[in-house]
Amino acid sequence: MTHRRAANRLAAETSPYLRQHAGNPVDWYPWGDEALARARREGKPILLSIGYSACHWCHVMERESFEDPDTAALMNAHFVCIKVDREERPDLDALYMGAVQALTGSGGWPLTVFLTPAREPFYGGTYFPPTDRHGMPGFPRLLRAVASHWRDKPDAVASAASQIMAAVAQQARPLPPVSGAPQWAWLDDAAGRLARTHDAVHGGFGTAPKFPGAAALGLLLRQWYRTGAEGPRRTAEHTLTRMALGGIHDHVGGGFHRYAVDAQWRVPHFEKMLYDNALLAIAYLEGFQVTGQPLFSQVAIAGLDYLCRDLATPEGGFAAAEDADSDGGEGCFYTWLPGELNAALGAVEGAFCAESFGVTAAGHLEDGRSVLHLQRELTVDEQRRWAVCRPGLAAWRDRRPRPARDDKIIVAWNGLAISALVRGSGVLAEPRYLAAAEQAAGFVLSHLRPDGVLCHSWKDGVARPAAFQDDYAALAQSLLDLFEATGAPQWLELAADLAGEMVTRFWDEEAGGFFLTEASAADLVLRVRATQDAATPSGPAIALPLLLRLGYHTGAAYWSDRAAQLVASLSGLMTRFPEACPALLCGLDWFLSGPVEVVVVGHGAAGEALRRAAWRPFLPHRVLVVAEAGTDGPATRHPLLRDRLEPGAGAARAYVCRHHTCSPPVTEVAALGRLLAGSP
Repeated sequence: MTHRRAANRLAAETSPYLRQHAGNPVDWYPWGDEALARARREGKPILLSIGYSACHWCHVMERESFEDPDTAALMNAHFVCIKVDREERPDLDALYMGAVQALTGSGGWPLTVFLTPAREPFYGGTYFPPTDRHGMPGFPRLLRAVASHWRDKPDAVASAASQIMAAVAQQARPLPPVSGAPQWAWLDDAAGRLARTHDAVHGGFGTAPKFPGAAALGLLLRQWYRTGAEGPRRTAEHTLTRMALGGIHDHVGGGFHRYAVDAQWRVPHFEKMLYDNALLAIAYLEGFQVTGQPLFSQVAIAGLDYLCRDLATPEGGFAAAEDADSDGGEGCFYTWLPGELNAALGAVEGAFCAESFGVTAAGHLEDGRSVLHLQRELTVDEQRRWAVCRPGLAAWRDRRPRPARDDKIIVAWNGLAISALVRGSGVLAEPRYLAAAEQAAGFVLSHLRPDGVLCHSWKDGVARPAAFQDDYAALAQSLLDLFEATGAPQWLELAADLAGEMVTRFWDEEAGGFFLTEASAADLVLRVRATQDAATPSGPAIALPLLLRLGYHTGAAYWSDRAAQLVASLSGLMTRFPEACPALLCGLDWFLSGPVEVVVVGHGAAGEALRRAAWRPFLPHRVLVVAEAGTDGPATRHPLLRDRLEPGAGAARAYVCRHHTCSPPVTEVAALGRLLAGSP
């Protein structure tokens, strides 16, 4: 007779990651008053485990340790065990990741941290195996040692907690600002550092494991745009090409996996994240604008289609991620055997795909399966052949058990996705992407602003917790993108409202810049900042171009003044550790360059042609306003539309302004193209 294990407290949570652990024999608590009060009442240390639903090694540690009754008994006997979804609580993750990095010099997920009942960390690490392995202690042995240390050496525990908290508090302080005005030399230095770490053979930066680094690629393209130097452009183009050909790119379904475990981009960690695919879609759109390479537009289209097909939720937003694992193990959904290609396509086309994409009997993985990857770009004829094969492989693959989808809606990541879709709609002239962006924006605004206050995530009808600074910044930025694409004034008004709330709730009046959390976040032992880029751009990096653009769109000095204060407050970071903040440096490039202001007035085919022409070139500092002649209402208050909406002024027309100097209006697409390229 079998007995069904009773679910623990996590069964009542909305997070898919927490629910994954609801059947563990561990007496898990979610982070909250109940768990913290028990730790204080019983004088027990807290075992805090942080991860996310698509994390492969989180699943491994669960199978090896959290599902093991003996290990769970040790955990339950000696600790108050708390499980946190890092995507729901990025503030807790940032705080305790900083502690583990201060203690060990590295970090990652699963994150395992031991805290005092006062929430102060005194020991931690990442993944621990079930037995001693590769220099790591087995998790049961570690649990006994920590419990013994807590019981027998309270002074040593208190000293360790004090030292770690001091290190974390030091990390939270902004670096001292540099004197003087911001300089182009800061960007030159950053580009030089990227060039020195560039892998000239395989693309990317550094060695394995390799992460895509979309912001670094954007910085290099901006350096080329400003200076005309070919080196930064070639580096970005090479990396975009190698990633597109590699196994990190899902050649069948579109989109990208999170990172590659090898230097060649061949074998990925197979989770697929919303933020990666939004940021990389923008990177490939910019690469296409700069180079005109069809490969880059094809990758961008496939990535945006992946968002709309596989990550779009029925409610209208975008899900957070797809798992690395499925029923067959890690990556089984995405990998192939030669016989499977033949079964899906027939022997002839199966052999073509096996040869083209490196599928062999030996395989790349321990189970003999192969990851699709290309050693070179396909010829035109091969591309046509692949276009016929790809739907057959997709249909065959869809018969497999699909990886689980984490369908919680995260505001910041949805903001990134909305921006990517708006950019794709403009650059590729694809209205369906704009429709998807508007639908997602409508969902976020209607479901994640209960009582007018923005929340961070939504799942099963529940919106919580309070939004973080990057949520406000990314959502406001995406609404500003929608305004530039549609001319609908409500998007501009909403973007300004959200940006104003962001400044009110998160601005540091003493040092300048932004906190990640509001001052009212009482469950944190320390108020958190997040100034360095991680898997996503930092909140301040998103906020900087947002503030600048709002200044241009509203004519209000308030926004540009805040942008200048933000640059000054983070000048120490940008000059001392530029490799840690490439997205912020992209904002600095805009701050120093000033805008290219483009106004398109008119409707019908002629107006639409001019709008498309305004999106076509790579203009990283472009401010776009579109309107119809003779309109009245809120749009007429835009500073760039004054005296330009007269109904009798003639055909559809465009204006281009640089450095407070405007061209005469043009009516032809070719003439607008010349103006945008900087030619008369």
